[in-house]
Amino acid sequence: MRIFLVITAFLGIVITTQAQTRTLVRVYPNHGTIVRTITNPRVIVHKKTNYYYADGVCYKIKGRKYVVTAAPRGIKVKTLPRGSKVVYRNGRRLHQYRGVWYKKRGRHYVVVNI
Repeated sequence: MRIFLVITAFLGIVITTQAQTRTLVRVYPNHGTIVRTITNPRVIVHKKTNYYYADGVCYKIKGRKYVVTAAPRGIKVKTLPRGSKVVYRNGRRLHQYRGVWYKKRGRHYVVVNI
């Protein structure tokens, strides 16, 4: 009986330690990276080209795969990705996320160049 209690206590400590040390790390792909699937993409048509926008990253479709591309200037998105920061540049309030700059226009955010 003592051995059973010791083993149970040991397993409880190991499981608790593993649960506390798990960390979610997001690695965003570089431009030109080919991806097979995207989670919940939104199709955005800009200058007669379909872009797929998910989690702050823009993609173009190539066959059955997606290629990571730079967000084109002028593209409109409804919501900003999590983790975007408010930055004031030249007296303008902008939002920045992973090198992409957004400006609020009405109900949308538009990609702008700085």
